[in-house]
Amino acid sequence: MDRIDAMKVFVAAVDEGSLAGAGRRLRKSPAAVSRAIAFLEHHVGTELLHRTTRSLKLSEAGERYAAACRRVLVDLEEADIVAAGERSAPRGTLTITAPIVAGEDVLRPVLDAFMNEYPMVSVRLYLFDRQVNLIDEGIDVALRIAHLDDSTFVAIRLGEVRRVIAASPAYLAQHPVINEPADLAKHRIIAMTHFGIDSWSFPPLAGSSVPRAVQFVPRMVVNTVHAAVASATEGHGVTRLFSYHIAEEIRDGRLQILLGKEEHPPLPAHLLAPQGRFSVPKVRAFADFAVPRLKRYFAQLTTEASRNEAAIRSPRGRVPTE
Repeated sequence: MDRIDAMKVFVAAVDEGSLAGAGRRLRKSPAAVSRAIAFLEHHVGTELLHRTTRSLKLSEAGERYAAACRRVLVDLEEADIVAAGERSAPRGTLTITAPIVAGEDVLRPVLDAFMNEYPMVSVRLYLFDRQVNLIDEGIDVALRIAHLDDSTFVAIRLGEVRRVIAASPAYLAQHPVINEPADLAKHRIIAMTHFGIDSWSFPPLAGSSVPRAVQFVPRMVVNTVHAAVASATEGHGVTRLFSYHIAEEIRDGRLQILLGKEEHPPLPAHLLAPQGRFSVPKVRAFADFAVPRLKRYFAQLTTEASRNEAAIRSPRGRVPTE
């Protein structure tokens, strides 16, 4: 049996979570999939997958071997592309990762339009609120909202994202004014586990290097963005989120951004890929298609947030014209 083909079956089984799923993805019979896995296990001399009737799980050796297989398969794909040169049209499976809400609300519409434009490219979109090892997990491109510290990747800057505090107009009309971070201690806080469940930090005051922290007892703690947004929008308290989490709510006036001058510096948003991946036709085509659209999105995000804050400062609740 060809070891490269067996590696493809093994990686597909890991990605799909079952041997049957690998068979459907690669159009192979269950028997052929089982033979490929057995061949690899015999070749390496150890069990790679713990199989049950309903699922499979990687062994410790299987985890290391899966990461190595992904690297081998990526290198082979790039070798084929180099040989084919510019004649190679975008095709195959594009694997992308992003934070959950950014993937659902920001990236997914772009991917839908991209697939309409490039019918020979299919997409696997993996959404995690954690950093993914792009090489070990076989990822072509990542949308990252964070400061980057790994120079081995190629990054295209898309814009920036603010960490904002927001509440609904109805809530603000019935509770004390929030002029400074310390005022938050008097309010009903809807805390997200990502941003601190019993305190929020703020930049140091002028002349100090020590960040400020506001302690509170949260009225509610949630671990999903949508729950925090819904509760705040319905007037149940003040929450802290990324600006893209509440872009629609800011746009239609259901939420207002507070303490804008007390925010930490914005976080950059990048499209990130391992060295060499942007030369792959499917990845290059996606970058050419997605980057201008994502740049417009993040620029509009900044503009709308600024308009929201200007409207709050205006005596009549409107954006000043002069």
